[in-house]
Amino acid sequence: MENSSSLSHSYADGLPPRESALSAVSWAAVFAGAVIAAALSLALLAGGTGLGFLSVSPWGDEGMSAPAVGIGIIGWMLFTQIVAYGIGGYVAGRLRTKWVDVHSDEVYFRDTAHGFLVWALSAVVSAALLGSAIASVASGAARAGAAMAGTAGTVATAAAAAGASGGGLDQVTDYFTDTLMRSERPDASGDPDTARGEVGRIVAMSLTRGEMTPEDRDYVIKVVAAQTGLEPAVAQRRVEQAIANAKKAAEDAKVKAKQAADAARKAAAAFALWGFASMLIGAFVASLAATWGGRRRDTVHRV
Repeated sequence: MENSSSLSHSYADGLPPRESALSAVSWAAVFAGAVIAAALSLALLAGGTGLGFLSVSPWGDEGMSAPAVGIGIIGWMLFTQIVAYGIGGYVAGRLRTKWVDVHSDEVYFRDTAHGFLVWALSAVVSAALLGSAIASVASGAARAGAAMAGTAGTVATAAAAAGASGGGLDQVTDYFTDTLMRSERPDASGDPDTARGEVGRIVAMSLTRGEMTPEDRDYVIKVVAAQTGLEPAVAQRRVEQAIANAKKAAEDAKVKAKQAADAARKAAAAFALWGFASMLIGAFVASLAATWGGRRRDTVHRV
């Protein structure tokens, strides 16, 4: 009412309304609100982390289930945004400078903008700090990985002979070395462990290729027959059955890996969307709380 009467009085005198000498943005109040919001977010994040550790358990019959933990994380994230940015926006509204000869609608807009600036500044600073932390962790991991690589040497993707789909570099080298040293008539008196390792490498290479070559199959049949004393026909059926079981195990492992990757993708997408929604809620709450704080500040000032 006071601002409206001042504007009406100026127009009645034939003079344009006076422009306030003060800036439309009280940056000191914005910075104060942003710092408070960031500090509260950090404190609530630490508290939520502690509650999360208390709510889970390595024992199957204790603690919260995975879906319940996910719902709890989302709920706490929304609670953090509302509390931190609500208080930060309100403080910015209470601390901002009083604008004189400004229409009430303009005051409302400026207070809303101050709350939004509190949210934006706090989000940018938090993102910068988080990015620096992630970069430091990634740099440390890269240095550790380089040191391990220099100590252990270059290793390709490892795979077990029990049904994995890939082969390590050493395993591939051993396989081709075995092909050079193969005997046309494997002897049962040979070391069983050596025969087991050789057959395991052949099976692993077959899984990598997708099938076992006829030469490898004939050799494995001979080794199995020599080591077990079975007839060649029986050894052949055993080898073919073992190869079929290994292929099925490898396919099952691939399916499970794809299912796990798909579940992780969906969980990451849901978490990102909820994070986006929580940030929008934080921006709205900060803007609304700043208008409350600004209105209260002007009311107290008049009194």
